[in-house]
Amino acid sequence: MERKPSLTIKEDGTNELDIKKSKFICNIRRIKDEDDAKRLLSEITTIHAKATHNCYAYMTGDQDQIQRESDNGEPSGTAGVPILEVLKKNELHNVLAVVTRYFGGIKLGAGGLIRAYSNSASKAIEKVGIVDLVPQKQLIITVEYPLYDKLNYFLTENGYQIDEPSFTENVTLSVPVDETKIESFTADIKNLLADKFTLKIGDDVISEVPYSKN
Repeated sequence: MERKPSLTIKEDGTNELDIKKSKFICNIRRIKDEDDAKRLLSEITTIHAKATHNCYAYMTGDQDQIQRESDNGEPSGTAGVPILEVLKKNELHNVLAVVTRYFGGIKLGAGGLIRAYSNSASKAIEKVGIVDLVPQKQLIITVEYPLYDKLNYFLTENGYQIDEPSFTENVTLSVPVDETKIESFTADIKNLLADKFTLKIGDDVISEVPYSKN
C-alpha cells in the first residue's frame, strides 16, 4: 500500500498582496499544537494591532481534528473559511495562516473578499513551498577511499540526501532511505561497488522532502 504524503510548509514565511488599495499580508507558520497556534496568532495580531482585520485558520492534531477559523469582523464566511479551505486543498498539517487586512477604502464585496483571502493564503504557501515529512531509516555506509567518489556521485545523481561524511581510516556516509526501499537501495549499492562496503541500519528519522502536486 502506497504511503499517503504527510505535508506541511517548508518554512515560515510572509507574503503581501495589494488588492484595490487594501493591503493583505499573509503570515504562515508551522505549529506543534493548538497552544502553539494561539501563541503565534497572538504575536502576529499584536504586531498588526492597527490593522482593520486579522483573519486566520489553522489545522492541527494527529488526524487534523482541530480546525479553527475566524473572519475577525469581515462578513461571515468571507475570510476564515476561504483560508481554511486553502490549507485543506493543499493537505497541510500543523499550519497556521493569518491574513491581515489594512483597508484601503474600496469595498470588495463577498466574492471579492473570498478571492482576496484565498489568494493571499495560496500565494504565501506557493512562496514558502511544501515538504513531505517522510519516515526513513539512516543507513550508515562505510567504503574505502578509492570508492568514495563513485558512491558519492551515485547518491547525488539519484537525489539522496547525504549527511556530512566522516573521513577516518575509511569513509563513512549516513543516508536517509525509505524503509520500503532499503532492500532495493542495498542491491543497487552492491552492484555499484561490487559488494565492497559495509552497511548498518541506524536510527529512525523524519526527512523533509520537497513536494509538488504537479
